[in-house]
Amino acid sequence: MSSAPRTGVPETGRRPDLWVLGVSGALLITFVLAALVAPTRVGAAVDTAFAWSARWFGAYWQVLLLGTLAVAAVLAFSRYGRVRMGGTDTPGFSWFRWVAMVLTTLLAAGGVFWAAAEPLAHYVDPPPQYAQVEGGMEGAALALAQSFVHWGFPAWAIGGSLATLVMMRGVEKGMPLRPRTLLWPIMGERVRTHWIGTVADISCVVAVVAGTVGPIGFLGLQMSYIGGEMFGVGSGFGTQVAIIVGLTVVATISVLSGLDRGIQLLSRINVWAALILIVCVVGLSSLPYVVDLFLQASAVHVREFVPMTLFRGDEQWLGYWTVFFFGWFIGYGPIMAIFIARISKGRTVRQIFVGATVLPAVVTSVWFTALGGSGLWLEQNDPGVVSGPYAEDGLPAAALAIVQALPLSTVLALVMVVVTLIFFAATLDAMSYSISSASMRSGEPFAWVRAFWCVGMGAAAIVLLTVGDNGVQALQSFIVVTAVPVGLILLPALWSAPRLVREMAVEQGIVTVPGPGSATDAETTAGTGTGVRVG
Repeated sequence: MSSAPRTGVPETGRRPDLWVLGVSGALLITFVLAALVAPTRVGAAVDTAFAWSARWFGAYWQVLLLGTLAVAAVLAFSRYGRVRMGGTDTPGFSWFRWVAMVLTTLLAAGGVFWAAAEPLAHYVDPPPQYAQVEGGMEGAALALAQSFVHWGFPAWAIGGSLATLVMMRGVEKGMPLRPRTLLWPIMGERVRTHWIGTVADISCVVAVVAGTVGPIGFLGLQMSYIGGEMFGVGSGFGTQVAIIVGLTVVATISVLSGLDRGIQLLSRINVWAALILIVCVVGLSSLPYVVDLFLQASAVHVREFVPMTLFRGDEQWLGYWTVFFFGWFIGYGPIMAIFIARISKGRTVRQIFVGATVLPAVVTSVWFTALGGSGLWLEQNDPGVVSGPYAEDGLPAAALAIVQALPLSTVLALVMVVVTLIFFAATLDAMSYSISSASMRSGEPFAWVRAFWCVGMGAAAIVLLTVGDNGVQALQSFIVVTAVPVGLILLPALWSAPRLVREMAVEQGIVTVPGPGSATDAETTAGTGTGVRVG
């Protein structure tokens, strides 16, 4: 690291950062090769590191996500929410297109499988602090509310609020659109070329690569399972490879076509296809039950949000659920912020919070209610119809069991496969672009850099599949280990984002600062409602 470029060298033009590209790529290749040579040892090492990370940093991650959400909400709904980010008054995308693109950054990881399985898992085996609640509508509402906590506001806030604001202000001040810019408020311009900035970029890139390659391999395993069960397609290695290759090709074409075309098209198709699946599943199950469950689960969610978010009573359960998910989302945070910052120019602080945190969280809750709620309805009417396959074959079996228990199961299964593949293609596209941005010293990422990461992640997933699901699961769990340094990188945004936004509020005339010897804020701005002391 000591040979990183010297401080003070101007960054002009489009230049890749060979340190970030080389080290990140080498770490990924090393992990894949190690998994091929000694899969059992690699799995054991990851499990040990995972347990250590969850034990020592789990509570910190829970507080970090809750604190990020709280600070972002206060900032968004104060007078500072009117601050416009990105140096322009005109947003580059309509609300629908913008929110659709935001949704692709995180939801794919749980798009279908976790949405179907997690509510059922909490219903069959209630969380430790609610162990006395068993079955019925109360148990179903509690199970769904717990899923809302894991996939809702804290998850979306970590990348779609404070980190995004720091990124956008940094870029406006000439900083690169890279994870190191999150440290700019405390390190200043020197973070641009300092070795700490390089370590920050590498840590964030490795985290997202691990968190993306793992689910890609997981997708190959699950799609081949569904294909074999529903359509008689072979579920072996060849089918898994074909699925991942097709996914990678679509994502590569999309990422090379640019944000204004490829990712927009995929995200819009994604939203409409997901809506069709929701309507079909709910329409063929029980709409009154699902609506009632959503309302009751939302009430439980509001009432128990803080206790569920900060629960620390069962270390093993936390490592499997809350801490695992929170660590995963923290690992995605800076790279998500890069993507959201890139597409959010011209939006206000309030719009960014609503569009990148609130709306995605609400959509995720509706999505989980439609799939998971339908599964709970089926389970209550015929115990074991969904929980049995889930206990035997895991996540994809739960989703498939819901489809198989409804009319038009073949059509529903086909729609489910299409929706899932589009989700993952859009996410692979968005993450490849953002990782590529983190791999550039300046300027928009080269086409070959974007293609390198997109194809490289698909190839890594295929190689890991040769050792079975152990290698895929190990890499998927590794993102929780990488969340340790990433969580530290995200921490300064808690106080730097409000400070930067206050500065911008003064620049944009939203608040006024009294000069020496002037009247108080209240006197200076009487009747305007915009004055505030910031100095």
